[in-house]
This record gives sequence, structure tokens and C-alpha cells, in this order.
Amino acid sequence: MFNLANKITLLRILMVPFVIALLYFESPLTCVLAALAFIFASLTDWADGYIARRENMVTSMGKFLDPLADKVLICSVLIMFVKLDWAPAWVVILTVCRELVVTGLRAMAIDENIVLAADNLGKLKTVLQIFAIVPLMLHYPYFGITLWPVGEYLLYVALILAIFSGVNYSYDFYRLACRKQQAKNNV
Repeated sequence: MFNLANKITLLRILMVPFVIALLYFESPLTCVLAALAFIFASLTDWADGYIARRENMVTSMGKFLDPLADKVLICSVLIMFVKLDWAPAWVVILTVCRELVVTGLRAMAIDENIVLAADNLGKLKTVLQIFAIVPLMLHYPYFGITLWPVGEYLLYVALILAIFSGVNYSYDFYRLACRKQQAKNNV
């Protein structure tokens, strides 16, 4: 049940309070440390999937925990950004709502024995969110370079992808649920 891949996923969740604490005590140094911790936590997303597939450790728990860990990490940081006034609240609200809707759809799909697999838009959205968060964390000028405008731009692009992929998940769930209901009716 708690194989190596799942333990790596749990590590990502356990990194969240550390990243948030570093942001809470905001300074140029703690922001760099928060960015490094966030990058490390984000890399565990790749590592757990790679290990799970390579070592044939794919489990139902891992299928549930992996996207949940991504959502906990990213949403926690984005909410902290609102407190720090580094991201617009409306962007974070829409992002968090999308994540809650998709998580709810996945829970309903599991209850109906429907596989609602991650789609490429959702994966790209997560990658863009990660690439947006790092420069937003590094919003201080370092060596005369300010990275936060890049992060802000990527955050908006990630929001657009989040909305499109959320609609896509909703459509897929509806389509698969209707197909399943038709199959029941034909029996």
C-alpha cells in the first residue's frame, strides 16, 4: 500500500507546511528557500510517477494521492500569495474552485466505476502553474532582475488552461456517465 512511489507522494504533501512557513516569514532569503523547496516538491511529482510506472507500483492509492498532492501544494502556495498580495484573489479563487470541481468529479467517477484519467491539458496546466509559482516566489529583484512579471503572465495562461481542462473533465465525466447509463438501460 505505502510503496516507494506513494511515500514520495506523501513527501510532497509534507513539504507544504515548510514552503508555507518560509513564505510566511517573507524575506529575499526565505523566498529563495521557499522556491527551492517548492521546486523539490514539484520534482517529486515526476519522480513518484516515474518510479510507479518503472517498478510496476501503480496503485489505487497512488492514483488518488498524486493529483491530490499536486492540488494541495499548488493551491496552498497560491492562497499564501493572496495573503502576501503577490497574486490576484480572483485568479486563485477560480483556480481553487476548478481543482475542487475536478476532485469532486473524480470522486463521483470512482463511485460509478468510471476511470476519469488525467488529460494533457490538465498536465500542462500543472506544469504552467509550477513555472508561474517559482518566479512569483522570487518577486524580489535578484541581481537586478525581477522575475515576477513572467510568473504573473504564466499564472494567467495557467488559469485559462485550468478552465479549459476543467470543462474537458466535466464533459468527459458527463459523456462516460451517460454511456454507462445507456449500457445499464440496454441490459
